[in-house]
Amino acid sequence: MFSRLTRPQALAVCALPVVALLATAAFAPLPFSVAQPGDTANVLGDHKGTPVITITGAPTRKTSGQLRMTTIVATGPDASVSLGDVVDGWFATDRAIMPRDAVYPSGESVKEVERHNLAQMEESQDAATKAALGYLHLSDKKVKVDLKLADIGGPSAGLLFTLGIIDKLDGDGSGGDLTGGRTIAGTGTIDADGKVGAVGGVGLKTQAARRDGATVFLVPRAECSDAKGELPKGLRLIPVTTLKSAVDALVALEKGKGSVPSC
Repeated sequence: MFSRLTRPQALAVCALPVVALLATAAFAPLPFSVAQPGDTANVLGDHKGTPVITITGAPTRKTSGQLRMTTIVATGPDASVSLGDVVDGWFATDRAIMPRDAVYPSGESVKEVERHNLAQMEESQDAATKAALGYLHLSDKKVKVDLKLADIGGPSAGLLFTLGIIDKLDGDGSGGDLTGGRTIAGTGTIDADGKVGAVGGVGLKTQAARRDGATVFLVPRAECSDAKGELPKGLRLIPVTTLKSAVDALVALEKGKGSVPSC
């Protein structure tokens, strides 16, 4: 024979499994990675004691500004990300929650991802060199460009590499710095024809840029809305679609003449 539970008792009994499930979910690892603003590097200078851009076969010029490529960092594939981490990340401005498979494709180890990112970086550097020399009408048989950026992979520095090569070779076309002496950051892929592509993570990259002193950020136009979402105070967005549009915008900004696009 069983005694009948009162309504409060029944609710309490039913609530126990729910509480247990919520507690388990709160601490169970989930298939996400937490991304944060990463390092930036001035492509016009040295990185870890080595010049990022070395050019032979043509005269180069001294530069006074900075062109900083930007990165994000994410927790590793074996890191434990809980429901609490995910909730915190949704409300944080300096973190983003990303599906783990988007950062670490299924079946790939950290080493495999690193190799893939380094291969993408090499392809990006080749495209940047072709785009820059093509823009300046210089022959890649006479002018040699060596790009080195240790411990950083992926294609997202392509646009900044290209602008760095142009600034070292030609500046703004009239002897002045392409940067106008400013610290300019940005992101975007580049192809050999000078087309700029989207990369992702721009909201976090703008924060890394402002943290490291940038006042201007070049962003692929398709990612304007993402960049504006958590834009740090004091950072100006300039949308670009091609290498020419990026150079034109920087020259207009430096000279104070012409139109400088905005998101």
